[in-house]
This record gives sequence, structure tokens and C-alpha cells, in this order.
Amino acid sequence: MTPKLTRLLADSRRALLTMLGLLAVIWAVQVVNWMDDYGLSYDFGLMPRRLDELPDMFTMPLLHFGWGHIEANSWPLFVFGFLSAYRGLRKFLWATLMIVVASGLTVWLCERPEAVTAGASGLVYGYFGYLVLRGVLDRNLLDAVIGVVVAAVYSYLLIGVLPVAQGVSWLGHLGGLLGGLAAAWLLRDRGPKAATTATTATTEAAAGPRSALHKELDGLGL
Repeated sequence: MTPKLTRLLADSRRALLTMLGLLAVIWAVQVVNWMDDYGLSYDFGLMPRRLDELPDMFTMPLLHFGWGHIEANSWPLFVFGFLSAYRGLRKFLWATLMIVVASGLTVWLCERPEAVTAGASGLVYGYFGYLVLRGVLDRNLLDAVIGVVVAAVYSYLLIGVLPVAQGVSWLGHLGGLLGGLAAAWLLRDRGPKAATTATTATTEAAAGPRSALHKELDGLGL
């Protein structure tokens, strides 16, 4: 097994455990929330244009308003989250932060004043946008294929960013989607290794035959 494949399998295992852990937290919170008659959602959901409510953008994704609500979010959250994280958790965590902030700020700035917004759907739409764009920007064949498949199978989700459905935070969806697209752009692979290799080759070529000879002598221990 090659080191690259070993690392991919290790990252995939961490991604799986991360998403299972996140879902376990969300469902545990849901049980407590349900027992409290969804008081947590109203207390820690996000209300617009109040400074004291801004921190609630970070609790908003953990809360839901019913079992149907959490069930609808859980499956796509797990699938999109795992596919977003399987090549490394650091980028995934940065992408998650960008998505949460983008979704939360969009709701906080633009939602009607009396609304309380909660749910993980902003993350779902954010991971969706991140997956669709990441492979193209990174020029990674596997990620590009994943992006195409996700876009084709789940393209119906884009209806959720339009103000057509009642009782749905389309602003949270839209903000999450934009946050995911922005994360794919900002976290794209800029190819530092390739650039370093090209720079080294250019430097050696500029140094001329003497440099190449010295390198060969060094390799022989002379």
C-alpha cells in the first residue's frame, strides 16, 4: 500500500468518525430539545439584527424544530460532510467555519425581525457548494467526479435557495451555499509542491553544467 493511499484511508477514517460524532451531538441535543418543548431552539436559534444574538450563529446548526426537520438534514449532512472531509480535516474545519459564518450573517442581516432560525441545512448547502466547486479548482479528478455526481443527483436542492417555500430559511441556505463556494475558492490547492519543483529545476538549469556535475559528485560521496 502506497503512503498516499495509506494517508487517504486514515483521513477518510477520521472524516467518518468526525461526521458520526457531529450527528451524535446533533441528535443528543434534539432529544434534550424535544424534552424541553424545543425551548433550546428558541433560546439559542438566531434572531436578526441583535448584537447579542450573533454568537447564536454557532449554535443554530445544532438545533431543530422537530423530528422531521432533523431527519431531513441528517442524511445529506453526513454524506456531504464526509465527502468534504475525506481528504483532510484541516481544510474541512476551515470550510465549516466559513459556511457557518456566511449562513449566520446572511440570516442575521436579511431575515425578518421576528423570525428564529435553527437547523443544519445551512451546513448542508455549504458542503454541497464546496463539493461541486472543489474538484474543479483543485484539478483533482476524483473530487471533480464527486462534484459532478453530487451536482447531478442533488441539483433539486437549489430550489431551497429561492424564496418560494414556506417555513424554510432560504436565506440560511443561500448564505451557506455562498460560504461553501467561497471556501472552495479560498482553500483551493495552489500547487506549492509543483511550484517548488519548477523553481528548483529552473535554478539548476540557470546554474549550468558545473552545478549538475557537483550534484552527481555529491551523490557518489565525492
